[in-house]
Amino acid sequence: MTTIAQPTSDKIQILAHVQYDAPDALSPSTVAPDPLAQFRAWFKAVSTRGSVREPEAMTICTATAAGVPSARVVLLKQADARGFVFYTNYTSRKSRELTENPNAALAFYWREESRQVRVVGRAERVTREESEEYFHSRPRGSQVGAWASKQSTVVQDGEIQARAEKLKERFGAGEVPLPEFWGGWRIVPDEVEFWLGKPSRLHDRVVYTRVEGSSDDAPQWKVDRLAP
Repeated sequence: MTTIAQPTSDKIQILAHVQYDAPDALSPSTVAPDPLAQFRAWFKAVSTRGSVREPEAMTICTATAAGVPSARVVLLKQADARGFVFYTNYTSRKSRELTENPNAALAFYWREESRQVRVVGRAERVTREESEEYFHSRPRGSQVGAWASKQSTVVQDGEIQARAEKLKERFGAGEVPLPEFWGGWRIVPDEVEFWLGKPSRLHDRVVYTRVEGSSDDAPQWKVDRLAP
């Protein structure tokens, strides 16, 4: 339980001092040479142990062309050799911001494992074929929901449910097609940091930085330890 003090009615002060103590160690000499390979290894380990309920949950930070940021939690759907993939409505706020400013950041926090992963990179749309494949793997209700929601727009109570019911009638028992306004984004990393919690806030931190000039398809990486 988090310990708090409330010295005034308009102030909350956090007094807890959680101590992390991950059993393993992290250093440039122990990680994989490629950050995507290292991420997949960590993700598989966390998922296999089952200690984290939703390890695919990640915070994505986007920004407008003027640099105004916004953040929200989405679900990772693929981590391949090129980057990190999630799916959304292409008219949503995050998609609009990624279109006008492709710079983005991701953060995974696996509290139960005392691990974090931080990513800085550039957004690109996945292919229509990739979006088709994923869309048709979703539950039918989620497919209809993608059509029903004009994401990030103001709606009235009951409006989405009414729209979904009409769409169910429209599609009947047939296949729900992929909407033109829906699909995937891939965050291609230029920087990936792995964080391992240690006592007294002396955490292990290792950062991969893409070597300038190396390609997205065959990147080269510089690996360093960071001070906690």
